[in-house]
Amino acid sequence: MTKIGLLSDTHAYLFENYFTFFNDCDQLWHAGDFGSMDIVERLSKFKPLIGVYGNIDGHDIRMNFPLHQRFKMEEVSVWITHIGGYPGKYEKSIKDDLFRNPPKLFISGHSHILKVMFDKKLKMLHINPGAAGKYGFHTVCTAVRFEINKDRIENLEIIELSK
Repeated sequence: MTKIGLLSDTHAYLFENYFTFFNDCDQLWHAGDFGSMDIVERLSKFKPLIGVYGNIDGHDIRMNFPLHQRFKMEEVSVWITHIGGYPGKYEKSIKDDLFRNPPKLFISGHSHILKVMFDKKLKMLHINPGAAGKYGFHTVCTAVRFEINKDRIENLEIIELSK
């Protein structure tokens, strides 16, 4: 079993509460818009970090993270990207690849809206952890943790913080 901490859209701000929330996690995944290398360094020092760059991220972050991450965690195929959409409204630039080779877990950020949805057509779980940072139109800051146990995604929990 692997415990994952998932966040996105930190926009150069990281609440200390996340470190407590993610304390038992084995890895952290970031779905883009880190906002600064300071966030990358703080998260990387805390736990192993997998991430993608987002539309606000500069050259330094883009040199360290790709636009897409596709990998396998235990028996679950994972795709992380920043601008991906959600079931019924996927981003046009990835839609063909997504339908041709859907992962079991599709993660995106960008919208600042927490969503956990199962796509029945593609038989995959979509998670957007919302916005973890305080900058943006959202009123509640969110992050997610969950477990991957062989081929199952389970025990999903959400933290909500006031701006």
